[in-house]
Amino acid sequence: MRGVATEAQIREENRKVRRLQIVVDLVTSVLWQSDMPIEEASAMVAETRRFALSLFPDKGETYDLIYRPRFKRILAEKYKMM
Repeated sequence: MRGVATEAQIREENRKVRRLQIVVDLVTSVLWQSDMPIEEASAMVAETRRFALSLFPDKGETYDLIYRPRFKRILAEKYKMM
């Protein structure tokens, strides 16, 4: 059966999802708690997206739907951006 994931593949997928969740949570905390310039914060957000795409190369749109709004809101609130 080609379309059925093995238990090892499911575990690996879960491991990668958990890694991404941890990184996103850490970046979120750093953004809220630090006094870094907006350029550095934006670079950190961009690097987080690159990290996500290294784990899930074909899921850029999914990342943009789930995480981009969160980071955009944080930057807007913290740096009083539109």
